[in-house]
Amino acid sequence: MKTIHAVAAVTLAAASAVQAMISCDANNPCPSSAPCCSSYGFCGVGAYCLGGCYPKDSFSMDSCMPAPVCKSSDYDFTNMNGFIENTEYLGDPSTGNWVFSGNPLMYNNEAVLLTMTEDSSGTLLSSTRYVWYGKMSATMKTSRGAGVVTAFIMMSDVKDEIDFEFIGTDVENAQSNYYFQGITDYGNEKNLSAPNTDSQWHTYTVDWTPDSLSWEVDGQVLRTLNRNETYNETAGQYHYPQTPSRVQFSLWPAGKAGNAQGTIDWAGGEIDWNSQYMQNGYYYAMVKDVTVDCYNPPAGYNNQGNKAYWYENKYGTNDTVVIGNNNTILSSFLATGENPSKGASSSSTATATKSGSKSSASSSATAQPETVPGVSGGGSRESGSEGDDSSSSGSSGSSGSSGSSGSSNSGSSSGSGSGSGSSSFSQGLETGSGTNDGNRVVAGSLVALVAFFAAAMML
Repeated sequence: MKTIHAVAAVTLAAASAVQAMISCDANNPCPSSAPCCSSYGFCGVGAYCLGGCYPKDSFSMDSCMPAPVCKSSDYDFTNMNGFIENTEYLGDPSTGNWVFSGNPLMYNNEAVLLTMTEDSSGTLLSSTRYVWYGKMSATMKTSRGAGVVTAFIMMSDVKDEIDFEFIGTDVENAQSNYYFQGITDYGNEKNLSAPNTDSQWHTYTVDWTPDSLSWEVDGQVLRTLNRNETYNETAGQYHYPQTPSRVQFSLWPAGKAGNAQGTIDWAGGEIDWNSQYMQNGYYYAMVKDVTVDCYNPPAGYNNQGNKAYWYENKYGTNDTVVIGNNNTILSSFLATGENPSKGASSSSTATATKSGSKSSASSSATAQPETVPGVSGGGSRESGSEGDDSSSSGSSGSSGSSGSSGSSNSGSSSGSGSGSGSSSFSQGLETGSGTNDGNRVVAGSLVALVAFFAAAMML
């Protein structure tokens, strides 16, 4: 898959040293000094080695930390208990259920707002636990306006992806889509009818097994994909999402000036930061509740335990996934998969630094690697992007069955952003909807945002 390279200068406050961000791709894996390749194509340590760490372009298969296994749960977003900021999360799912970047806000103890101001990259909310097949539902209201995209997706560390995306100029449809290892196929996207997505609560469901995938709106199945329909003759494998994935919600500026034109067109045009849909200084979407029902792993999977998922090689298909008892927790933001205890004895090296910030990850005068990647709100769509062809041929295809039920929402809140909104808060002033039938260029999400976030990180 094509990765857009950019170099951002990072000022270290303690020494005023300047460190160039290190990019990574299939031909240029990360160095041992910053071994973990983020999903945005940059190298680092700490949070770079947690959720979203891309094993294929990292220094070694041991660079990325194993991922916490699925746990069936119901999450009621009437408070922000269980939310933890990405500058605080070190891989222990008992400290929080959801990692956030940006500024989520509490609204009347009814729902969480995903907000996006003009000077931000929006808000991203990711589950701390992964799902390897299951049924995921979310009750939501989307944002509205040109260039504004709301997303509910499943994303794996090797860029398998399942999407519900909502374009702010079309509040009568949800876009369904899927990817195998980030490879773009323009035929994968389909619109699903969902009236007044900005003003009515709808429950969106992804039902994912090793053999089939369905998208539902309010309990009605509107699309089904069978794995046997995804066989790619050239690659000799099934281009079907099949690896452990995080549940993610986001609001992101696909139509921000300076983004690729294909992305802007797909999102309905450039964002109007003076729009009537900007309430209290930001666009917003709302998430009311989330349900995760874990299914059993596929028959014949590599069973070495029950605590963590990891990959035994870079092929990144479901027959290379192992469930073991591996550690998932870093001791500090200077630690990596190769050395997860690094920094444990020194509090001065345990502070996280967001990419492009002017804060140091250490009080030392020596420039340290990046510790927390930037924010991205979507998935793997970019006009003209290409996937990594290093994946293996075929994958296991046994059916999954329902797993055991789990516990309710738990975990302590460690992040900011628990403000409340006004009871008169509304999404916009117009009734009805506007539908954009312009260029339907499949562009957006994770890879399309790389250029934007790289530019945003430049000082």
